[in-house]
Amino acid sequence: MELFFLLMLLVVMATALGSGYPVAFALPGAAILTIGAAALTGQMFAGDTSAYFSNSGPSQWLSAGVTNLRGVYWEPERDTLIAIPLFIFMGIMLQRSKIAEDLLVTMAQLFGPVPGGLGISVVVVGALLAATTGIVGATVVAMGMISLPAMMRRGYSNSLSTGVIAASGTLGQIIPPSIVLIILADQLASAVDQAGQARQALYRSSTGELSMPTEFAVSSTSAGDMFLGAMIPGALLVILYILYILVVAIVRPKMAPAVPYEGKYDAAFLRNVLLAMIPPLALILMVLGSIIAGVATVNQAGAIGAVGAMIMAGYRLHPDDRGHKFTPAIIAIIGLAVVAVAIANYNTNVLNMQTASDRMGVTIAAVGVALITLSIIWSGVRAFVNEDALRGVMVETAKTTSLVFIILLGAAMLTAAFRAFGGEELVKHFLEGLPGGFWTKFIIVMAVIFVLGFFLDFIEIAVVVVPIVAPILLADPSANVTAVWLGVMIGLNIQTSFLTPPFGFALFYLRGVAPAAVKTIQIYKGVVAFIGLQLAALVIVAFNPPLVNYLPARTSLVSDSAPPPVNPALQYCIEEYVADVFAANSATIDSAIQQAGTLDVSYLPEDLADDWTDGLERAADAMPLMQRIVDATAAQAAGAGDYRPVHTVVRALQRDAAMLDVEIEDLRLRASRGFGDSDAQTARADLLAAERDALLAQVPDGWEEVQDTYNVLNRENQTARNLYRRTVDQAYEPVPELRAIIADVDALAALRLQIEALAADAPGMDSDTADTRFREVEQALGDVAGARDIRGLLSDARGEITGRSPDPEQAIEDVAAAVALFEQEVQWRTRAQSELLPGVIAYDEAIRDTIGLRKQPRLPRAQALAVAACSARHRDISLNF
Repeated sequence: MELFFLLMLLVVMATALGSGYPVAFALPGAAILTIGAAALTGQMFAGDTSAYFSNSGPSQWLSAGVTNLRGVYWEPERDTLIAIPLFIFMGIMLQRSKIAEDLLVTMAQLFGPVPGGLGISVVVVGALLAATTGIVGATVVAMGMISLPAMMRRGYSNSLSTGVIAASGTLGQIIPPSIVLIILADQLASAVDQAGQARQALYRSSTGELSMPTEFAVSSTSAGDMFLGAMIPGALLVILYILYILVVAIVRPKMAPAVPYEGKYDAAFLRNVLLAMIPPLALILMVLGSIIAGVATVNQAGAIGAVGAMIMAGYRLHPDDRGHKFTPAIIAIIGLAVVAVAIANYNTNVLNMQTASDRMGVTIAAVGVALITLSIIWSGVRAFVNEDALRGVMVETAKTTSLVFIILLGAAMLTAAFRAFGGEELVKHFLEGLPGGFWTKFIIVMAVIFVLGFFLDFIEIAVVVVPIVAPILLADPSANVTAVWLGVMIGLNIQTSFLTPPFGFALFYLRGVAPAAVKTIQIYKGVVAFIGLQLAALVIVAFNPPLVNYLPARTSLVSDSAPPPVNPALQYCIEEYVADVFAANSATIDSAIQQAGTLDVSYLPEDLADDWTDGLERAADAMPLMQRIVDATAAQAAGAGDYRPVHTVVRALQRDAAMLDVEIEDLRLRASRGFGDSDAQTARADLLAAERDALLAQVPDGWEEVQDTYNVLNRENQTARNLYRRTVDQAYEPVPELRAIIADVDALAALRLQIEALAADAPGMDSDTADTRFREVEQALGDVAGARDIRGLLSDARGEITGRSPDPEQAIEDVAAAVALFEQEVQWRTRAQSELLPGVIAYDEAIRDTIGLRKQPRLPRAQALAVAACSARHRDISLNF
């Protein structure tokens, strides 16, 4: 019965969508009708509303719906969705203010004289509009109304013209900031959690270990990461489009002739070009640049874009015959400059103002903010009174945003119903039962999304399909793909489906504004080549994950909030980098270690001298231990050749058996509770148990021996890595410690008068005075590296004076010992500052980025870039499961 209601759910949804019923109501309506029918049928025929649900029941479905409602509208953790209305506002404002039209006309004048230049200008403008609007319909319609007549007048082929416009208009799906990327990031965030739990369970069942190493965890994503990941694929598409137009213009010049500019290339032309191009480009740079630089979150960047678009609209909509056309924009620029100066030169933290300079900085920043606020208000008034633009933009933004959020909620209800009837398990079982591993599953999913793109908008695909299939794909350890890569691939796929005849949405938009002289078949013919280019881009990105993963990884590792090098998830790539450096510079590093061994440390305190000597011995072991890792990795890779085929077969059998176990358990549970025909369910469970036993009987003989052999290699590799990490950490720890201790000699010597005064006054101190004065000196010593023993002696002395049983004589002895130790410390530190410190610094610089890399507070830039390049590649970890 569950399958019947699952089919009913899909049929009701498809029928509602096919009949033209609004998507926002078709999705939740299908869920409500089907859930209600299943609950009513269960109550009538089985006496239980949950009888015909695979998972939970109607009450749990209702609870899930309430949770989703709260999650979409009230949970601050999902505040990424706030960026949606901001970017929609930005895009519609740029369209309404005709800034996009100015940009298109100017680019056509600029590129027109080049063969195919008019088509190239459409692609470039499409990319720029994508980076400001992200709304396919608006972009296709705008460019179709402006560009298509001009291209037809200039002799461009109708098919090429419509293909260029339709393809360029869909770039908003993949070039950030894109609404689809924001929605995908939101959906993938929960998918990552589910995939992580599934992979953890797989690791536990495969190895028997309770916890999975962090390096095997599923990598998460965010809207910012999605924006970064989509930049290079978006640029790749633009380049492919331009190259195609150039080839067509060269091979068949009549299809894309050059269009000479009839005016003059004078100062007035340059002014128009700069005025049309610089503001949109500056807005794009501010929005995307603030995200890339880590200055702003996606929400904050969306606010920047919305405000910037309104300021631009303020001067574009202002009539030319009135004065002060650009005054609000100039005020905004001045305000930004003032704020930038304040931030760069002063402490602008209002809650932490301590000096007159701090107050000056806050005042200057406040002046800058006031100027920006004045500009925003002034521009908003202009947008309101001129052509009623602001009101129209706000209404359209509210409509579009409401549609998006209602669909989000409705899709969540539909997905919960799909899971309630076991649909997710069916999809999972189907995909995991396919031969060919991850790539077969991935190709099937992408093909389904491609076909669904004929009928559904990107929002429905993102919120209905992605939550079901993404956890399955992300949990697969054989590909170990990142969530950002999967999201960008889905975004590229959805974009391709916008062009596919006969149902591509971009084709409908263009058909609606194209002249009657343009035949529908010409539009279809024109997009075929661009569909091929998009599929080519999809294949290129699929087999080159760094095109997506590198920028997010790089930005994360070079930012101020970058994870420390000791982070477990970074170790594989760090060790790969260090192994390469050791191989290239082993002689230099070995020489530095030997040179450090010649330093005279005989006059250092015994514990420091011993730590230094032990550290050098361990540093000498670092390169041999790294070679052990290299050898163990090579041996494991060689052993994987024999182990992988057997492992694949056995894990597939065990997976199928586990699926049967779930069904067997469900059948026996239903039989025990009296749901349905208990005898039939018991018989079915016994039959499935026999089938499961037959599957497990197919496990090849000698599987355990093969597995044990490979596990020995795996353990040797892990043992070598753990030993190396422990050794290099112990090797480097004495270096920064000794540097800090020697470098603080002046800070220690500066406390001489306080310590001597304390020693002189200690015999006659009362309890309160001793507590105050001793604590002052102890606090000062706490800021000096290596002064812990001196501080401890003074603390003991304070305790002897202020304790319940004072012992003045012991206190005097402790103070005297502290003074003596102080003199010794100053003496050897002063000597070490001139004799030892230069050698320690040279040694530190020689090994800091290799042996000492794990102990750094953050990755140096060069190392961060190398680790980012390494982590951008997908690594097969399936043999660890």
